[in-house]
Amino acid sequence: MSVQLDGLKSRIQALRAKTVDNGCTESEALSAAAKVAELLDRYDLSLSDVEIRESACEKREFETFRKKRVPLDGCVGAIARFCDCRVWRERNGAGEARYVFFGLRSDVEVAHYLTELIDGAVRNELGRYKTSKAYQRFRHNERHLANSSFTFGMVNSIAEKLIAMKDARDAANAGTGRSLFVLKTAVVDVELGKLHLNLRTSRASSRMVSPDAFEAGNAAGASLAINPALRRA
Repeated sequence: MSVQLDGLKSRIQALRAKTVDNGCTESEALSAAAKVAELLDRYDLSLSDVEIRESACEKREFETFRKKRVPLDGCVGAIARFCDCRVWRERNGAGEARYVFFGLRSDVEVAHYLTELIDGAVRNELGRYKTSKAYQRFRHNERHLANSSFTFGMVNSIAEKLIAMKDARDAANAGTGRSLFVLKTAVVDVELGKLHLNLRTSRASSRMVSPDAFEAGNAAGASLAINPALRRA
């Protein structure tokens, strides 16, 4: 099990190197994330139920370096679901928001990786949108709303795609005669209970959006290729 986990981590690190900063496009980077999820499912299916139940859970933080709401709020729940994790938001010592993923070690690694990629993709696509003719038509005092509407639309689209992919993965795994989701969820919930956290579900707050900017962001998110059916690296 340890050798298999080390091998999985090596593959994750290799795919992590395929980022936008290293010359990879957003679509290629997100496709790499889907490949990690595929590898993760293979790894989980190679373990016995006993090995999964005895696996350690851990936390992994993703810092936003922001004190206000950030676009990732709209899809971090979908990321956690995609990776069979739990996630919550808390404040760090500087009063900045951060997301905390909790789950099996390999799952939180993938969740953090996927969050990095989506965060980078949203920033890059927003930068491109700001150079478009559609964006230039907004008045100066309207552009803050246009920015937030675009990113909201984009993460909304990505979240829907991740949930659809997760449902398809769970259905495929169930076809093997084992429900990894049910098994891992039980393990994570037991370990989460031991932390004695006082977590609460926050209500989605209403927000103003620019319909045109939201639709542009939604289209940008829909165009990102998150496709698990990749060739083996």
